[in-house]
Amino acid sequence: MEVSCGTVWNDCLEVIRENVGEENFNTWFKPITPLRVDGDVLTIQVPSQFFYEWLEDNYVPVLKRAIHTVLGPTGRLEYSVVVDSGNQQAPAVSVNYPVNGAGNRRSAVNGFGNDDYSPFSYKALNPHTVNSRLNAAYSFDNFVEGDCNRLARSAGVAVAKKPGITSFNPLMLYGGVGVGKTHLVQAIGNEIKSNMPSKVVLYVDQSDFTNQFLNALQNHKLQDFQNFYQQVDLLILDDVQFLAGREKTQEMFFHIFNQLHQSGKQIIMTSDCPPRDMKGFQERLLSRFKWGLTADLQEPDFETKLAIINRKMQADGIQIPTEVSEYLAYSVDTNLRDMEGVLNSLIFHATLLKKEIDLELAKEVLKNIIKEIQSDVSVDFIQKTVAESFKVDLDAMKGKVKKREIVIPRQVAMYFCKRYTQLTLALIGENFGGRDHSTVIHALESVEDMMKTDPNFKATVDDLGKKLKMRVN
Repeated sequence: MEVSCGTVWNDCLEVIRENVGEENFNTWFKPITPLRVDGDVLTIQVPSQFFYEWLEDNYVPVLKRAIHTVLGPTGRLEYSVVVDSGNQQAPAVSVNYPVNGAGNRRSAVNGFGNDDYSPFSYKALNPHTVNSRLNAAYSFDNFVEGDCNRLARSAGVAVAKKPGITSFNPLMLYGGVGVGKTHLVQAIGNEIKSNMPSKVVLYVDQSDFTNQFLNALQNHKLQDFQNFYQQVDLLILDDVQFLAGREKTQEMFFHIFNQLHQSGKQIIMTSDCPPRDMKGFQERLLSRFKWGLTADLQEPDFETKLAIINRKMQADGIQIPTEVSEYLAYSVDTNLRDMEGVLNSLIFHATLLKKEIDLELAKEVLKNIIKEIQSDVSVDFIQKTVAESFKVDLDAMKGKVKKREIVIPRQVAMYFCKRYTQLTLALIGENFGGRDHSTVIHALESVEDMMKTDPNFKATVDDLGKKLKMRVN
């Protein structure tokens, strides 16, 4: 007799309930909906990408135990992740993540399967079945554009439309940690796979490329390894800077690069710095990195951060007050990866505590994450420190004087008040002659802009930041 997916999942829930607390069971397992069962594969739907990642990071052993108990030792789990909850006019959109044995997220989302290493499979590639290692959640639609990444995104769109044909070959994207490089290159890959299904697309990071090469070297399969990569129409190599000092791996990549480029295939790479600053690379390889277009992704400005925060929360079906998104945009000044961690933590606390997301909850969450905002630095201390540094009259800086030599220190003081206190923008303005919310926003943006264009000004602000940070610590 055929068993329904509901029956299978209910049996799994009985096992899960025995291994997790009632509160965690209600929070993380009750919202799951069983979709189908096909042999020994059960597909369940979870309400968001965050929900899926939380299960994978925290409940893999429990899920494995439940699946294997109900479906046997060959039982497997597949997630269907809702990435757009839809509305009356448009249905919900989901992304399926097949999981090998419940919980191998790297394999499911952007990793090679186990068979790719022992040894690597070198048979002819079928573009419809090859594992491209792309995360389907990354797209141009959910990549927020700003001044910090406009050139890189525009180049990515051009490459996605005509891979291997534009002058952007290779396309080298560089920038610091968490600025969106991986998101953008995977969006290019997903766009090409969607619109050009006959193309073989492959995303691989430097670590996996190196491991594959060493595996092929040990198994005397170098020619097979090279033949495999020759079949790829779009090769995305992430974190290429880590090939530094690996002479043999560079030698192999040099030949693969030449063969792909000469065949009109598209090559995309990411790095933490431009080719001119890379050390430990063969000159002939560096020269090829410069053949196409090199574009940087910078830390996002205030407006881009706001857009990213709102997009992330909307994707999880959560409305966030403007004052909370502004607070987060100014308080998290490291990188977007840290920002995503903060947002995930905020969602988790709101879900677990069954509370609405407000400014109070946001401050409480950030206290446990970002040490810099656990500050007892007063506005008075910041104003005095800045005034002394710029050698201006303290009362004039706090008042309504509009001379440039006063305005700039005032804006810097506002910038640090936002960074090192938990005051709202309106309250910061009150401490500077009763200025309004928009004036404070303009001050913060002006400081950020001047830091980007004036190295001397940036050095002054950085030195002030160190003094204030010492007071925090």
